[in-house]
Amino acid sequence: MEKLLTIKDLKVYYPIRSGILNKVTGHIKAVDGVDLSIEPGKTYGIIGESGSGKSTIGKTIAGLEKATSGQIKYQGVDVLHSRARKKINYNKDVQMIFQDSLSSLNPKKKIKDIIAQPLKNFERLSELELKKRIKDIIEVVGLDEDSLHKYPHQFSGGQRQRIDIARAIATRPKLIIADEPVSALDLSVQAQVLNYLKKIQQEYQVAYLFISHDLGVVYHMCDTLAIMHRGRFVEVGEREDIYQDPQHIYTKRLLAAIPQVDIAKRQENKSRRQQIEEEFLKNMASGYDENGRPYPLKRLSATHLVAKKGDE
Repeated sequence: MEKLLTIKDLKVYYPIRSGILNKVTGHIKAVDGVDLSIEPGKTYGIIGESGSGKSTIGKTIAGLEKATSGQIKYQGVDVLHSRARKKINYNKDVQMIFQDSLSSLNPKKKIKDIIAQPLKNFERLSELELKKRIKDIIEVVGLDEDSLHKYPHQFSGGQRQRIDIARAIATRPKLIIADEPVSALDLSVQAQVLNYLKKIQQEYQVAYLFISHDLGVVYHMCDTLAIMHRGRFVEVGEREDIYQDPQHIYTKRLLAAIPQVDIAKRQENKSRRQQIEEEFLKNMASGYDENGRPYPLKRLSATHLVAKKGDE
């Protein structure tokens, strides 16, 4: 299948400055040589702990962060430069759902104006067409027409997140980057928002890049997963590859951290987590070089890649 978006050797470095002259003395390697391909209509997940670089990838794809080097090609066009993005209407086709919906929604604007903004930016609609489009969009995320005349602070966290989703789908994008879209919500509300995302994908055939630290959530959402640590992917595979046959010591550590509800096996699960943590600390050299950076990915099968030494 033709690729919608292709990332090649993406690097995002932040300079470390020090001294009286404020000279650059080093770099924080937030993203350090990442490759990723996204196909239309599919869901991809990037999972990792805080500070692993996963959100930086999403923001760089959306044009909110500047890449140090590498390529991001959308339908064959390199979109790292704003001029190229404008030429192919990239910002219309690629939208983002943010983790903190309250701070991402303008508190001085009514919901109808928030949803109308991307439509006014990218489409030429009459006033009547605009109103109908806004009404249809708000219904897709399960809110009534009265919601359009309220302000963001008048809604609950789950409702605001649905408004954020409504804004993201307004232009009928081909790719939505969802950065921790449910991490701040209660479990019951999380399920509700995830169901709306699935419904929208079926209706609009949109691709998702789902960024999260919660392996339990992404299991139900994603076709392909990438485990990220220290700026690089340490394991990439389909859902079954990652959950049923994890190979990298960091992936095993993440999976062991998923909470278990079986009280009868509480001690057994605790011992297993401790064993995996000891294995992680003991076998760091198998997954990381002398500088603590993950090794390049090596292919294990058609769908499964893992970071390891070249001679292993």
